[in-house]
Amino acid sequence: MCNLYTMTATVDEIRGLFGSFEGERDNLPPFDEIYPGRPAPVLRRGEDGGLRLETMTWGFPGPAAAKRRPVTNVRNLESPFWRSALGNIERRCIVPVTQFCEWTAEPDPETKRKRKVWFGMGQAHDPLFAFAGLWRPGEGGPFMAFLTCAANAVVGAVHPKAMPVMLRPVDALGWLQHDRETACALAQPFADADMRIIETA
Repeated sequence: MCNLYTMTATVDEIRGLFGSFEGERDNLPPFDEIYPGRPAPVLRRGEDGGLRLETMTWGFPGPAAAKRRPVTNVRNLESPFWRSALGNIERRCIVPVTQFCEWTAEPDPETKRKRKVWFGMGQAHDPLFAFAGLWRPGEGGPFMAFLTCAANAVVGAVHPKAMPVMLRPVDALGWLQHDRETACALAQPFADADMRIIETA
């Protein structure tokens, strides 16, 4: 489960990859470490159908009755908790990302701490990509979470259970407008050949 990522691209770089948008126009600060509960840039469809760049808090509030922590990853697409949002294109969003992190399963023998492994696009590709996300309004502002799927071989070597749903620009825009079935079909492991381990720290 991904609980840390970065977004260090500029507004112009986001616009160059995903197209024009309203909302935030000044350059964004670098988001070097985005953890659950922190703000992050998100693209969604506005009321006029165009893209809007907004800042949202990462993590859907959990069901009040369950007193759960915020839900950061959308794993079960058939869950009633997500069903209505997945079927509503107005509640879908794309989350710009430059790298994401998974921790090693075993601690480092010397430090006794698990190590961070950073993943991103392959060197032949633009470093910016997007996660397939969902958002909702709420008290204190809008919240977002993103989809996960089975891990590919690159991510699975470190975290075999799951990986975020990574989208290329054409798929990212499709995620925002397809019917539910077509959109959910995008929840597939990303091609191993197009991504890499960037750093282990």
